[in-house]
Order: sequence, then C-alpha cells, then structure tokens
Amino acid sequence: MKRIVWIASLLWCTMISLQAQCPAVNNAFKGGELLEYEMFFNWKFVWVKAGTATLSTDSILVENNQPGYQTSLIATSSKRADFFFKMRDTLVSRMTTRMEPIYFRKGAEEGKRYTVDEAWFKYSEEKSHAHQRRLHKDGSITRTDTTMHECIYDMLSILQRARSFDPTSYKVGQHINFQMATGRKVEKQTLIYRGKKNFEAEDENETVYRCLVFSLVEYTKKGKEKEVITFYITDDANHLPVRLDLYLNFGSAKAFLKNIKGNRHPLTSIVK
Repeated sequence: MKRIVWIASLLWCTMISLQAQCPAVNNAFKGGELLEYEMFFNWKFVWVKAGTATLSTDSILVENNQPGYQTSLIATSSKRADFFFKMRDTLVSRMTTRMEPIYFRKGAEEGKRYTVDEAWFKYSEEKSHAHQRRLHKDGSITRTDTTMHECIYDMLSILQRARSFDPTSYKVGQHINFQMATGRKVEKQTLIYRGKKNFEAEDENETVYRCLVFSLVEYTKKGKEKEVITFYITDDANHLPVRLDLYLNFGSAKAFLKNIKGNRHPLTSIVK
C-alpha cells in the first residue's frame, strides 16, 4: 500500500507531464470518505490474508485557518503475516481545497526497516518547493531541498489530485508522468493506461465494478519497464481504487476494497 499513486493527465499527447499549475478543482471526493481494504500476500504460491488498510479523507483547517483536506492511509499486517513480513505504515497528507500539497508524513515499519519521512511544500514564482526529511532507525537524519517548475506531489496528494481528471481521452498504452517526493529526493514516476476491465470485489455482494486499469512502472538500467503496481479504478465520478496488485521484492501482494463510506457520487460503475 505504501506506493499508492494515482492517474493524472491534462494534455492531449503521448507523454504527459503535470506542470506547476498546481491549483485544481476537486470533483471526486468530500470530507468523511472512508475506504477499507483487505490485503493478501503471495508466499510460495499460497495466498495468505495479510492484514487490513484504511484510506480516509477529512475536512480540516490548514495554514492561516483556510479550509483543506487531510488524507490518511493506515496499513497493518496481521500477526500471521508478521512471520513473513511485518508492516505498520501510517501516511498522512494535508492539502488545500485547491488540491495543493502542504505537508506529508509517512511512518513506516516494514520488516526490520523503520523510517519516518516528512515533506513540506511551498509555492512561489510559478515554482514548487519541497523540503524533505528522513529519520532513519539509527537516529540519523537526511535532508533534501528541491525546486522545480513542475508540481511536486506526495504519495497521497497525487492520488487525490488526479481523481478529478477526465480519463475519456486516454488511449491504451498512454504514458503519464509526474514528480513525487519520496522522503530522500524527488523522482519522476510513470503510469501507463492499460484500458478498461471489470473486477469482482471480495465483498458480501460480490459486486462487479467497471474499472480503468493503470500500471505504475519503474525502468531498469537497460531501459526496460518493470511493473510495480497495477491499479483498478472505478469508472465513475468517484474514481475509487477498488483493487491494487503490488509486485514486491519478496513476492506479490493484493489489496481489495471491502467497504465504502461517504462517497461523494453514486457508484455508477457497478455492473451488478
């Protein structure tokens, strides 16, 4: 769940980059939205129930008592899964109602690794500024400062920002680029649109959603694409992530949406 990022596009071209026009209109969500997931790990060809995750959004006051949003992601592995890989991740992102990132924090206990990442975002002269700090398990701190003309996002603000984009102009295979703060530096991330596909949820009603499918990829030193996450996003005005397939160093994992509360729009993507 830690690399949850989202689809984003405004330009009609094959390679798309989000520029420093950071303010945007939120058409997808409202305060009070709560999404609950179940996670599964694949261990030697066996799928094991691995834990739970919640993604919540609340209306808050941000800088100068202006209205804004706080999005939180909490992912916890089960005691059974802790034997294979322990995970206790808490991510928090604050942004203005115009979808501008302000602050991000990620506390992550993953296996024997523990880090706390923070990022503070500022804007001036049509540029984005990100100050990042990583606290390591041994108490050492790494700091970085980045300024660029492109918008800089964190893992959660890009998720929320792009939920309001209209994907009807996307073509299968289209690449989407954006800049993301990782705790140590700002890196260009790439998403690829894979098309539409129906997905049957792991809920009581076996709900089937019509979804948009995207892949987050990395590139090897030889320039080959390496799949990191595959997203299934509801093809409606909410653009909710209902399934995520994660390809990890020690195997693979899946997250399935189990419960939805406080969605802003009707779930018109439900097929049955």
